[in-house]
Amino acid sequence: MAIKAGITLISILLLCTTAAAAQGGKLLQTTNDFSAYTPVTKDGICKTLVETQGYKCEEHTVTTNDGYILSLQRIPTGRSGKKADKPPVLLQHGLFCNAVVWLFNSPKESLGFILADSGFDVWLANGRGSKYSTGHTTLTPNDMAYWDWSWYELASYDLPASVEYVFNLTAQKIHYAGHSQGTLVAFVALSQGKLLNMLRSAALLSPIAHLNMITSELTKVIAELFLANDVHWLGVREIDPNAYDITKLVDGICFISNLNCGDVVTLFTGPNCCINSSRVDFYLDQPTATRNFIHLSQSKSHIKQFLNIFCSSVYRTNILLI
Repeated sequence: MAIKAGITLISILLLCTTAAAAQGGKLLQTTNDFSAYTPVTKDGICKTLVETQGYKCEEHTVTTNDGYILSLQRIPTGRSGKKADKPPVLLQHGLFCNAVVWLFNSPKESLGFILADSGFDVWLANGRGSKYSTGHTTLTPNDMAYWDWSWYELASYDLPASVEYVFNLTAQKIHYAGHSQGTLVAFVALSQGKLLNMLRSAALLSPIAHLNMITSELTKVIAELFLANDVHWLGVREIDPNAYDITKLVDGICFISNLNCGDVVTLFTGPNCCINSSRVDFYLDQPTATRNFIHLSQSKSHIKQFLNIFCSSVYRTNILLI
């Protein structure tokens, strides 16, 4: 009841917050200065997170068919230095993340390092718009057009580009592991008939095909009110979870709706048994396109059509849902 009663106030808060940001010359799509960053530099993932743990690491880039320049990191050996003798594995992160999520714990607790030490040729993907994949052939992240995409483009361009690059370079079929949004884009790509001849298997962690059963009250409110569409209409193309404007907006929604906002991850995803609260800054650290949020909101009601397409298309690939 409190949530429904707060609908009008939430809409007003949304308008006021965004208008204030615009008046200050600081719309959400320009809250971060990406212009000085290039994907392959001394401060990339290899230098800061992989080589510091004693592993060899390679920086790679791939350009999608729509012009986005993505970074890939490769861990070709275990910490012992022994070259991989098992097939390549491509790891794809979820929403508001980048490839760092596969590496930020100790080597014994990080999937990227565990797979490398087990003899796999490990590849880490970074989706468009994230810190390590801000390049484009003609645009910069300060251009509104740069953020004109949703998870459909991630599935149609980013994932195929990454998989094809690894497949062509290694000349081997690939094991794929995706988390959250990384599973959604796999579902979509596979339903389009893409990637099937390049994958050995797909391990899907916290798989998403729809949002009908989500338990987070805040996420339900945002989806049902279609707030992302209002934000997009106001000219905001990028949503950065760490931006001041987004933080204040969420605080306002929580206050009006009487929701506990003490645990940000649980707030958006619902109760979770295994999240390490000290790592929240890594879980929600990267921006995404406003259009992506609009598409996710629409996903709340398109379950049957989507699953029918998916189930009829992926019978040739080994799928593991966890």
